[in-house]
Amino acid sequence: MRNSTPWWIRIPLIFFFIFGLVEYYVDSGDKPAFIEYPMVQLFLFMVLLILIAIELIVNSVENVLFQTLPEDAKERYLNAKSGSWSWAWGKRMYKKLLGSRPIEEEGEIILDHNYDGIKELDNKLPPWWVYLFYATILFGVVYMARFHVFNDYTQDQEYEMEVASAQAAIEEYRRTAKDLVDVNTVTLLTDASDLNAGKVIFETNCVVCHMADGGGGIGPNLTDDYWILGGGIKNVYRTISEGGRDGKGMIAWKQSLKPAEIAQVASYLLTFQGTTPANPKAPEGEIWIDENAPKEVSPQEETLSDSTDVVMNE
Repeated sequence: MRNSTPWWIRIPLIFFFIFGLVEYYVDSGDKPAFIEYPMVQLFLFMVLLILIAIELIVNSVENVLFQTLPEDAKERYLNAKSGSWSWAWGKRMYKKLLGSRPIEEEGEIILDHNYDGIKELDNKLPPWWVYLFYATILFGVVYMARFHVFNDYTQDQEYEMEVASAQAAIEEYRRTAKDLVDVNTVTLLTDASDLNAGKVIFETNCVVCHMADGGGGIGPNLTDDYWILGGGIKNVYRTISEGGRDGKGMIAWKQSLKPAEIAQVASYLLTFQGTTPANPKAPEGEIWIDENAPKEVSPQEETLSDSTDVVMNE
């Protein structure tokens, strides 16, 4: 029996081949599968244990069979196994990088120093250390040329770029993480799932004061353009979260509802705008106009603009 490759090469090769297949076929998004799914970690660990167990079993069977061989067969087997594969190139490279002299040749490099029987060898620096030192010199030359000769970015600029990148990542995370929404980052939700969730919250907590169709009762009418504390998603979100006017307004719901739920119910109740309730309550507050909304051009202004363009073209 003669193995073409040793076990310490065979096991890692098979394991990483299976690892690559798992990462290829398991969809885990931006993260590796073994990080995203703990079950993958358990599977890979079991695969590694199985591979080691197989090697141990094969070696044990080989040893048992070896003991059953006659003496001449054992000798032939040992001779064949002694010629098994060895990493000759790796061994040669290791000796070259180490640069040590054999013990038999130490007499040629021994120095005259003798301290109570302790002698010193005139060994050269290991080649791996010398090559690493040369690499640091090369790195230093490239670094000096890049940052001190050609004036690439400074450490302050690098810090600012990293902070800006981190801030952008934080803002993107806040934008997609609904539970981190606040009055400054909230946006009008239009997905059916969000509006349906907002409807359930509204019908559970708000219909007593605002009626199911938003016409108003104890609370104000939600279908007209009049708002006591301001309209729009941000003002409505703040009103629901912090409550209405002191002493006579709505309670603060931030202790009962999550930020995402407040955004959902705020987006849902804004769908009442422009509808006609069964018994609308009289307007309260002032007409609210969204300053960020695009201005509508009246027909007279549009006609005047077209006439001006015609005169200028003539």
